[in-house]
Amino acid sequence: MPREIDIRRFLQKADSIPVIDVRTPAEYKQGHIPTAYNIPLFSNKERKSIGISYKQEGQQEALMKGLDFAGPKMTSFVRKAHRIARQKQLLVHCWRGGMRSASMAWLFETAGMDCYLLKGGYKSFRQFVLAYFNQAFPFIVIGGLTGSGKTAVLKSLAEMEEQILDLEFLAHHKGSAFGNLGEKAQHSTEHFENKICWELLPLDKNRTIWIEDESRSIGRNILPAGIYNQIRSAPVIFLDVPRMDRVNRLVEDYAGFSKDELCESIHKISQRLGGNITRKAIEAVIKGEYKLTAEMMLHYYDKTYLFGLGNRDQQLVFKLPVGDVFNAASVASQILSFARQNQVHIKYL
Repeated sequence: MPREIDIRRFLQKADSIPVIDVRTPAEYKQGHIPTAYNIPLFSNKERKSIGISYKQEGQQEALMKGLDFAGPKMTSFVRKAHRIARQKQLLVHCWRGGMRSASMAWLFETAGMDCYLLKGGYKSFRQFVLAYFNQAFPFIVIGGLTGSGKTAVLKSLAEMEEQILDLEFLAHHKGSAFGNLGEKAQHSTEHFENKICWELLPLDKNRTIWIEDESRSIGRNILPAGIYNQIRSAPVIFLDVPRMDRVNRLVEDYAGFSKDELCESIHKISQRLGGNITRKAIEAVIKGEYKLTAEMMLHYYDKTYLFGLGNRDQQLVFKLPVGDVFNAASVASQILSFARQNQVHIKYL
């Protein structure tokens, strides 16, 4: 018989046992446990039809309709599960730990696999995720004006075996009006939250977690309040990078995109730029004058970022001058040395 376990034991086992999410593709797309495979008991259309039947004809008729839908697919379910299972073991869940997951777990066990059922289903995972963000995390924030190379430095810290949380990577967005260029489509905010939690779970809370300074929204994804508030109250090491270096970096990062894409991105912030600057910036893009475009964008983004920086506790803002020749690995080493010398982590903890 499938064994029912709570969310904490379920997540512990998820390190070594595959997770099967038996909800519909639409439910799975909205948000899921990040490592979960989707073997839907019902399609989106089938589940809707069962729901209508339940309301109009009652539980018994809805059950029979569900059996009609699921019956012809049972062999396919088992074959997929066998391919996914590790040492003939699976973790299985649906939305609330009800009939869907129990039925599928029974089928998989009948086919020779051992299954663990998540008590409370995906709903219990979501409750765990939202509660987890209220814990204290030892963040140190890498700050800096647009084009300062913060993301490259964060990745260099990871290569040095430092703990990082790369929110822009998880969001598939670089944070600005141009942030979707070259990125995959963004997931829902719900799944963004799931991925953040999943990245944080294995990290050691007795060691620094490096994180990039972000606004509350990253594209269309919204940071959970618990994480955003901690970013805003954590110490910041501000990378003071020369303006022309930042201009050159923006040109290097974005000039390869089409002029139509760049103009569309400028239009996204046209109300904040003002009509005159928007027109000049678009003209510069059309003429291929990308440095001029970057300078106009920096005028807007610098003002916005410095306003936010000014609202922080200034005793927790540490300025780190970065030389004219930017090297992400070198800057990452400087940050680690600077943090130790200035006891940045001690000021936080």
